[in-house]
Amino acid sequence: MGDVIDIRARVLVPGEATGNALCSQLPLSFWGGVDPATGRIIDRRHDLVGESVSGRILVFPEEKGSSTASAVLVELARLGIAPAAILTSKPAPILVVGALVAERLYGEVVPILLVERETLDAFRTGELLSVALDGHVLSCR
Repeated sequence: MGDVIDIRARVLVPGEATGNALCSQLPLSFWGGVDPATGRIIDRRHDLVGESVSGRILVFPEEKGSSTASAVLVELARLGIAPAAILTSKPAPILVVGALVAERLYGEVVPILLVERETLDAFRTGELLSVALDGHVLSCR
């Protein structure tokens, strides 16, 4: 077995999730950056273009862009193709609103956790992450 990373993050939206990490060093706009019908990243300038957020733990420094990012997250949840969880280093109030609305309307929980940037940078795309209700994030490499 490889290295184990066990960190405690600040919980913005509580929930439990397990999934493969999808990591970027770049900010991401959900509005215009993620296709709400497919869950694929469509921003051609983004390093994750073509990747699907569906069922993955999305790890990125911050959400950028529009207040309609919450609507995109809600639509992804409605279709069952939302990220399993979101780890970010800057508070994303508009995504928090989207996650709360998705849970209320569709019963879909998208945990959102705030992680120090240096810690965020330690995660790698493809590694299996587990998010706990109390904010623990576990990775076994």
